[in-house]
Amino acid sequence: MAQQPWDYIAKIIALGDSGSGKSSLTIRLCEGRFVSHHDVTIGVEFGSRIVPVGPPASLEYNINNPNVSKSRPPNDTSAKKDARQKHMKLSLWDTAGQETYKSITRSYFRGASGALLVFDITRRNTFNSVTSWLHDLRQIAEEDIVVVLVGNKSDLAPSSTVTESSASNKRQVTIEEAEEWCKQNKVMQYVETSAKNGDNVERAFLEVSERIYQNIEAGRYDLNDRRSGVKGPGAAAGSTGRTLNLGRNDKSASKKSGMAGGCC
Repeated sequence: MAQQPWDYIAKIIALGDSGSGKSSLTIRLCEGRFVSHHDVTIGVEFGSRIVPVGPPASLEYNINNPNVSKSRPPNDTSAKKDARQKHMKLSLWDTAGQETYKSITRSYFRGASGALLVFDITRRNTFNSVTSWLHDLRQIAEEDIVVVLVGNKSDLAPSSTVTESSASNKRQVTIEEAEEWCKQNKVMQYVETSAKNGDNVERAFLEVSERIYQNIEAGRYDLNDRRSGVKGPGAAAGSTGRTLNLGRNDKSASKKSGMAGGCC
């Protein structure tokens, strides 16, 4: 019997206002392509992806690296040699952002171990809504769910500052505003992405998966309890989504797949 290509399965949900790019991010991660016109998600859509967690990959990416200290700088990869790379299968649930479907999508918050809270950095109203989305999530999901705030469509906002009616920079939410919101609401991380050109898409999902892995190592999940949102090696795959191995670089992975550059 062939050995399964993953060590853990984690349920990850994407939530946020309609049009913020949740579906585009999921498609970019799972299929390595960008869809410029995507039908409005009704209920939820599903995808999957296998990603490396823990060393040596975590040391190379320097994502949630617990070994960073004065004695070991961030780029120190001395721990790589003896480490067996572990992998996590992300079961991705892309939820509808329209108010009409909220009663449906909220039910999928249960049993999630991680979440990407997505807004469109070119539309301030989508950023204003993330507090409400986070409130709903924390009321329904497990108390220790890992949350990353994602500002999508960075290709439309090359400048980090907000300028008036700029054709080249449509940013309406600054990086500082988003990071401050994370501090105030105890959200782990803020990442800006572009589903169109692939910038930081893998990074956003890696930030979530690596923190989940650290929680597993710390014994914070019951891997036999489905409510924890994490399953161990004995779990059946049971997935109909497309599974891809994670590349080493967002842009390079897209270029190798022959994808065109661009955002959303």
